[in-house]
Amino acid sequence: MDDSARWQAICDRDAAADGAFVFAVTTTGVYCRPSCPARRPRRENVRFFALVREAEAAGFRPCKRCRPRDLSTAQRHTLLVEAACRQIEAAEHEPTLGELADAAGLSPSHFHRLFRTIVGVTPKHYARTARAGALRRTVRSAPSVTAAAFDSGHESLRRFYDRALAALGMTPREFRAGAEGEIILFASAPSTLGVVTAAFSRRGVCAVRLDDRASDGEAELRALFPKARLVAADDELKRLIARIVAAIEEPARAAELPLDIRGTAFEQRVWRALKDIPLGTTVSYSEIAQRIGAPTAQRAVARACGANPAAVLVPCHRVVRADGGLGGYRWGIARKERLLAREGAGRPSGKG
Repeated sequence: MDDSARWQAICDRDAAADGAFVFAVTTTGVYCRPSCPARRPRRENVRFFALVREAEAAGFRPCKRCRPRDLSTAQRHTLLVEAACRQIEAAEHEPTLGELADAAGLSPSHFHRLFRTIVGVTPKHYARTARAGALRRTVRSAPSVTAAAFDSGHESLRRFYDRALAALGMTPREFRAGAEGEIILFASAPSTLGVVTAAFSRRGVCAVRLDDRASDGEAELRALFPKARLVAADDELKRLIARIVAAIEEPARAAELPLDIRGTAFEQRVWRALKDIPLGTTVSYSEIAQRIGAPTAQRAVARACGANPAAVLVPCHRVVRADGGLGGYRWGIARKERLLAREGAGRPSGKG
């Protein structure tokens, strides 16, 4: 955040900015959190500090009203939800809403609202995604499909196969073989940002690449699906790639397309948050981390953005550094800059 954004957060008493910085008032010698309910100071009397200890080293004392040394309500809620996420991920059997709420010390209804606000999905949806990630790991590591079924706590092979088919998009045996035999259709088309190469599974768009040559895009798909059978798309699917190109050329008219992108539970959370970024805006990696309930996971968020398999359709290009710089982009900074300009976001302030 730059100083103008920090000042706006103070004017708005924005609790989401608590923990990002503190501000000190030179006329009172007191420093506060952004959401402090005290009367707003004059802008010329305000100094910003990234850390509490920096404000105290400069001679300011903590506000007795907002207690900036303590965790804010929003920060405490985030920690409770983070703990619930870890509880879900570590559990052999899905915890009930009541069990999660009891661990957080909240009523089930309050916990459910809080979890959905911070993570963006319900606890049940999050648990389903976490199970899918655990299922992938079990299927890969178990000595056989049967062993994977019983290692993952399933009492019958039929239920295991049903759940695996929904979570993996293929049978466990196909998944263990690296998608061997799965048919992936692909097509390439030119755009003003280079050649677009898209791959389609039976469930939707599973990859979109931006390259200088169609051969580069096809090579990336073969690396992404090493044992699948890649088949050139027919005319009907070529119309789908035309819709992907349209999303690049005219973002405001982009149509929603079904996606079949596979990743870990954490990556799926990040990708859902990316799809919620409005057209024409950008957010920082730390903001995405806060939205998914993992405020200290900025680096992991950046890695998940880099692992995004569907360029543009999952708009990782709308995530920038906290200082306003463009940050990285799997398909080149120049493409990222042009995408943002085309969407009306322009180049963020700061050095890239």
